[in-house]
Amino acid sequence: MCEKAENAKTLVGMAFNDFGTNTLRMRRKCKSERRLDGKVVVITGANSGIGKESALQLSKRGAKIYIGCRSLDKAQLAINDIKTVNPSADIIALKLDLASLKSIRQFACDLKEREPVIDILINNAGIMMCPESKTTEGFEMQFGSNYLGPFLLTLLLLPHLRQSTRARVINVSSSYHKVGKIHFDNIMLANGAYDPTDAYTQSKLAQVLATREMARRLGDDSTVMCYALNPGIVKTELQKYAFSNDIMRNMLFLTPEMGCQTTLYCTLEESLDNESGFYYDNCKREDSFVKHADNMDDAKMLWQLSCELVDIEESYRI
Repeated sequence: MCEKAENAKTLVGMAFNDFGTNTLRMRRKCKSERRLDGKVVVITGANSGIGKESALQLSKRGAKIYIGCRSLDKAQLAINDIKTVNPSADIIALKLDLASLKSIRQFACDLKEREPVIDILINNAGIMMCPESKTTEGFEMQFGSNYLGPFLLTLLLLPHLRQSTRARVINVSSSYHKVGKIHFDNIMLANGAYDPTDAYTQSKLAQVLATREMARRLGDDSTVMCYALNPGIVKTELQKYAFSNDIMRNMLFLTPEMGCQTTLYCTLEESLDNESGFYYDNCKREDSFVKHADNMDDAKMLWQLSCELVDIEESYRI
């Protein structure tokens, strides 16, 4: 209980630090003017929030965009909204449930049948501090949806990403990864060990570690670059379990337009063309990692475990 209380205290402190970044100084905006004409972009969870705003902004750059969403009805509403702002937007919705490995495999199959080359993958979809539940395959929901699902999707799409002259994989993580821990002895937090905060921070730390390990495995000569980022605290549906006070959300949280800026930075910024495996916040690379995000032995162990859990075919492993 003492450890959980300390974690809660740390999270509150981090939240207020993020709020300070949100409100006490100007958030940086992505300044890149790079066009994406002829490029194919895949965004998960883009029917609302920063995913939807990212889709809008990238559509203005000329990209062809696929959004993966659980509800195609909600996805179509998002596309309609985007086209009211940008009538020339080229956006297609495909069904994707990151809590189902079968759905992820079907999404990847559908996408690869449509596009021989994928230039940018933005793993944006996520859930935060939800009550205990499980994915279709029985994984802890936050670890499964926030980390294992995107992990599998990335590996399935990697052959098509490698066909691009310069591809990027962007993993939308969180500053809360800094207080996360990978519970290798009970990674699904089963048998009464579940805590919404522990599950969330573990999933976000896993994203950062996997980003680093993927970059290491791909090597310096790879044409696929990997980035993890913190979008800031943004007013979206993500916080419905963690922050229910609408007054606080309206006063302190970023708008989706501002919350997507670091995603846009990692997607577009020319100076990042030759760097991979790093973590970004407020449109800037952080050059140091907290200790548990800098443990490459843990990153390697997590990668191997993840391959086993999602049962990835040998031909897709790197």
